[in-house]
Amino acid sequence: MTAPAKHVWAALLVVYVVWGSTYFAIKVVVDTMPPLLSAGGRFLVAGTLLAVILRVRGTSLRVTPRELVASALAGSLLLALGNGMVHVAETRIDSSVAAMIVGTVPLQIVGLRMLAGDDPARATRLSSVAGLAGLGMVVAPGLGDGSTALGLAVMVAAALSWSLGSFLSPRVGLPGSPFVAAVYEMLAGGLILVLVGSVFGELGDIDSQTFAAQSVAAWVYLVFAGSLVGFSAYAWLLRVAPISLVVTHQYVNPLVAIALGMVLLGERPSPLTLVGALLVVGAVYVAIRAESPGRRRPASVPLRAAPARET
Repeated sequence: MTAPAKHVWAALLVVYVVWGSTYFAIKVVVDTMPPLLSAGGRFLVAGTLLAVILRVRGTSLRVTPRELVASALAGSLLLALGNGMVHVAETRIDSSVAAMIVGTVPLQIVGLRMLAGDDPARATRLSSVAGLAGLGMVVAPGLGDGSTALGLAVMVAAALSWSLGSFLSPRVGLPGSPFVAAVYEMLAGGLILVLVGSVFGELGDIDSQTFAAQSVAAWVYLVFAGSLVGFSAYAWLLRVAPISLVVTHQYVNPLVAIALGMVLLGERPSPLTLVGALLVVGAVYVAIRAESPGRRRPASVPLRAAPARET
């Protein structure tokens, strides 16, 4: 399937800007809303809306029990543990720092591939080492403050969960349609987050200040722009554009998040953090270039994002 270049670049720009801006939007949401309940509610609403859209378009939502379990597993790792913990972490750390940490996900996947017996290109292996060193530089300035250090630990755990979910998704037998898979992933992840948030007492945190106008607006933005528009553009790109071009969002999104955090939230990452971010972005760029088709034989599991790579 081919598409006009201008359409491809328009969709790519949507993924660049929308997914890069989700870290800023999450920061605004958790300023007044409980993190787990807001994340869970977002995915439940987005999953339901996507299901309705698919049914209106005549797409069957029927899946086998195995596909349903696989979708629930992916939703747990990618959305409940991955994205849900991003919401929790951003109650303690800057949105730009969260984006920098998530930017190491492709490099973490390289490590998982090596543990599974794959043999990535030498440049890929070296870039993963450099990128993880950059991650250390990103988190180092916040380790002296207990609250910030906890937020950083939660954020690293979120990135690790996303990496594991990304690594396992092609292997667990998800539904053939990425849209159908996304419906069940979002519903499963959203349900888990709402249940866990309720257990941890977040329902008691809801009061008259919870639904501040700016937080509600950011939450709605995450539902429609982050989950529906962003994912639709990404899924379409996977079908019509080279994967080496599509995954460039992995190093553009953190740059967008850093810019928005500095301009709109007044965040000021330390010089060491910014150097670490540049090292991470450069390492991801090298890894993606090394894994591009034609540069080496395809690996058993190519370096690519998971089907629902939005925050």
